Amino acid sequence: MSDALKFEYKISGENFASAGEATMRIKKELRSLGFTPALIRRVSIAMYEGEINMVIHAGGGVATVLVYPECVEITLADQGPGIADISLAMQEGYTTAPDAIRSFGFGAGMGLPNMKKYTDDMRIESELNKGTTVYMKINA
Repeated sequence: MSDALKFEYKISGENFASAGEATMRIKKELRSLGFTPALIRRVSIAMYEGEINMVIHAGGGVATVLVYPECVEITLADQGPGIADISLAMQEGYTTAPDAIRSFGFGAGMGLPNMKKYTDDMRIESELNKGTTVYMKINA
């Protein structure tokens, strides 16, 4: 792979008003770099779902995006409570979001499944009481 363009965004925790800002910023960058609307859509969906998860569950985190001519790699890292059972969390509809969050229309249990659906490769590393890191790759 050639040298990547690197973008890093701090995701504020428990701030739904700013959720999606990083996604909008990378979407604009990818558009200016000439990537296809299809790739931009996939990156946007995967990244937004990750941002929302960090807001709901982890008190925020950091999104790092590496842009190569042939792919986009996204790393979402937080220091939240971790995921106790990744296999269970990957099931559509499974959620640990509190009722208050669900009443706003978030926490339907589709975040991780959608992230996997719209990426070509996804890996999750998580340790209870230490945090979670999600690695995603979307091929151009």
